[in-house]
Amino acid sequence: MWTRIQPYWRDGLAMSLAVGVIGVTFGVFADAAGFDLIQIVVMSALACVGAAQFVVVGVIDSGGTEAAAVGSALLLVARYALYGPVVRRFLPSSLPGRLVAAQFVIDQSPAMAVAQTNGRDGAGAFWFTGVTLWLCWIAGSVAGTALGGVMGNAETWGFDAALPAIFVALVVPHLGTPEGRVAAVVAAAVALGAVPLTAPGVPILLSVVALAPAALVRARRQPRPGEGEDSEPERGASR
Repeated sequence: MWTRIQPYWRDGLAMSLAVGVIGVTFGVFADAAGFDLIQIVVMSALACVGAAQFVVVGVIDSGGTEAAAVGSALLLVARYALYGPVVRRFLPSSLPGRLVAAQFVIDQSPAMAVAQTNGRDGAGAFWFTGVTLWLCWIAGSVAGTALGGVMGNAETWGFDAALPAIFVALVVPHLGTPEGRVAAVVAAAVALGAVPLTAPGVPILLSVVALAPAALVRARRQPRPGEGEDSEPERGASR
């Protein structure tokens, strides 16, 4: 399939190695929360969803229920459903092939696929990035677990700040739009108000109500029929 070094190999490998470093952080964090090596490896191999795994470990470590942990994680990974139509043309046509490909639908693999100029390179970039990132994430998780046993208390090294930092990284790109700012403010207010009243993990679930005012703001920003570019010449002509 590949007769020469592909340009996306370098970018895909660089991203995968960077994600592997984050995997080390996850391994340390999960080990400090009481997860054993088998649990960490299985979670990283079957899920491989980064921030959502931090959420699951954080909720469980805080005393939250499994339902709250899984529900909070599902909110974060719901965006993956939008990637399907985007990368469909790069995936195998058979159902078994697509089920395997679904395991490697991560933020980076669809992005690398659609950045290519043709379908063959798109498919190659998807598989190369997805598989490489998956392997690096598992390796990083294992390394972090081993490192956590040597380091002792993760809070001493600041690893307890990993989860808040990841959430900030997810939110910041969306603050450039009015609806993004509304969603962030409302979600923060709901979550903070729910913290003293609910179990760990539940505030994150409740913050989903912020989507409603954000959607309303976005709807109001959409141009109405008769407005926009088509109406501009008419106003200019009437002067």
